[in-house]
Amino acid sequence: MNRTLHTYFRSSAAYRVRIALNLKGLTAQHVFVHLTRQGGEQFGEAFRALNPQALVPVLSEDGVQISQSLAIMEYLDEAYPTVPLLPKALADRALVRQLSLGIACDVHPLNNLRVLKYLTTTLGASEDAKSAWIHHWIALGLQAVEAELARRPASRFCVGDVPTMADCCLVPQVFSAQRFNVDLSGFPCAMKVYANCQALDAFADAQPSRQPDAE
Repeated sequence: MNRTLHTYFRSSAAYRVRIALNLKGLTAQHVFVHLTRQGGEQFGEAFRALNPQALVPVLSEDGVQISQSLAIMEYLDEAYPTVPLLPKALADRALVRQLSLGIACDVHPLNNLRVLKYLTTTLGASEDAKSAWIHHWIALGLQAVEAELARRPASRFCVGDVPTMADCCLVPQVFSAQRFNVDLSGFPCAMKVYANCQALDAFADAQPSRQPDAE
């Protein structure tokens, strides 16, 4: 099996996929794409040929090539159903997707590197304004996650007592919030899940600081 993951240590999207691979016990050769060096290696001709969106991660596996972290995780779950990332119950599967999409599509993109760079370089936003933007959107998104977790029976992870794709999304988002000094004291349910996840090697080993390309 020839499996390659184009990744960057601090990318939340790549972080999700690293966790998913670890949970399933799958290995991948990592190809590091530095998102800021020389204007961003993701904008180079070679990487754009791989992914026209110029975003990481990209998973390549024996002729199959997939970008977008949620698509990659769903592919992995269907290709390698042992240690599933989605629960068996239909309603629970929908909830996992709901939480995952809410984080990956509604929260994370607004604080992505390219959006923040556009705010400051093109729109002329100050560093204070950028910080306010980051804090607002992350807090708003985590408020929704917290409310969803709080109104359901307590469990170790986002949905039930085993990690799912939702946890793969939540942990990198909390990491990002911590990196930007967002106040997380108002999200006890989410932080409990985060702590339970970090106690597992699959999550701990995927942390940005443990990646070979970490700065």
